[in-house]
Amino acid sequence: MKKNRKNLIQQRKQLTRFQQCRSSISCHHVFRKFLTSHKYQKIGLYLHAFGEVHTQLLIEECYKFKKQVFFPMICNMNNQLMWVKVSRHQYRNKRFSHHPLGMKEPMASRGHHVSHLDLLVMPLLACDHKGTRIGMGGGFYDRTLASAPHKPFRLGLAHAFQLLDRTLTRQSWDQPLDALLTPDHLYRFKR
Repeated sequence: MKKNRKNLIQQRKQLTRFQQCRSSISCHHVFRKFLTSHKYQKIGLYLHAFGEVHTQLLIEECYKFKKQVFFPMICNMNNQLMWVKVSRHQYRNKRFSHHPLGMKEPMASRGHHVSHLDLLVMPLLACDHKGTRIGMGGGFYDRTLASAPHKPFRLGLAHAFQLLDRTLTRQSWDQPLDALLTPDHLYRFKR
């Protein structure tokens, strides 16, 4: 899997600005339909940093529909993610700090546990047709979700090539997705 992981990271990094824009717009249209057909109020999203589908249109859509938006922050004590509520004003004024791992985080000292959320939009490196997700390798989402008494609906967000035709090996600690959103389709999985 190491070789596949490296290839997927490379493929994601090589996407042009136009390809990223097209993926983002297509995902946004599908996400809008998904959002209006469900009553999720507290939504966890991420700030793209490593070639993932760009999330700004999804974030703005949440604000437009008066949803509460939360971004992840790594808790150094347990290496789990805490979720910080960010207002539209804070988001637009880019009130974020850079984490040593390369992503942006909200500037806050406190956050909520993932069980506080209704919907969690998750980045990924790859996913299969059963909802098995491969992340970037840090295990932050898996560790965080494993400790949640209430698990939010888990929606993966990916470019079309990140959905693999083969079945991935699911480890005991892996936290599967409920659905996957690509520019082409919304796939639902049985948990």
